[in-house]
Amino acid sequence: MDGRSVPWCNPHMPHEHPVRIYYEDTDHSGIVYHANYLKYFERAREHVLDPDELVRMFEEDGIGFVVYKIEMHFKAAAVHGDVLTIRSVVESGSRYRVVFDQSVWRGDTLLVQATIQLACVDPNGKLVPVPDSVMTGIEDQNG
Repeated sequence: MDGRSVPWCNPHMPHEHPVRIYYEDTDHSGIVYHANYLKYFERAREHVLDPDELVRMFEEDGIGFVVYKIEMHFKAAAVHGDVLTIRSVVESGSRYRVVFDQSVWRGDTLLVQATIQLACVDPNGKLVPVPDSVMTGIEDQNG
């Protein structure tokens, strides 16, 4: 690890990632297809962890993250034309897992809430410890 700082979100001010809903995101009824929320959450997580750092981890350290578990609750639907905010807070689940609490908001309205657990793996899919830089960032943001 090169000791670079990873841009962690503050637990009192979640990382926010904007998403615009396009026609292609919706189903025949005009609402966002449920699986698309997984893509929005993925994009937001990548920005929390830093896209360049994720590439570096894979290319130099040979490790990356895979989804281990997802729990989602749908409260209201997003529609074509909406501008949404994906809010993300990250914490350590264990030495091998990172847990993201993520939510989708349209203004002040909660649309979707999710808890997504990621595991860290090597190129063969073998479980490996989360890198120290990631663990330190999580510990620093959570006090």
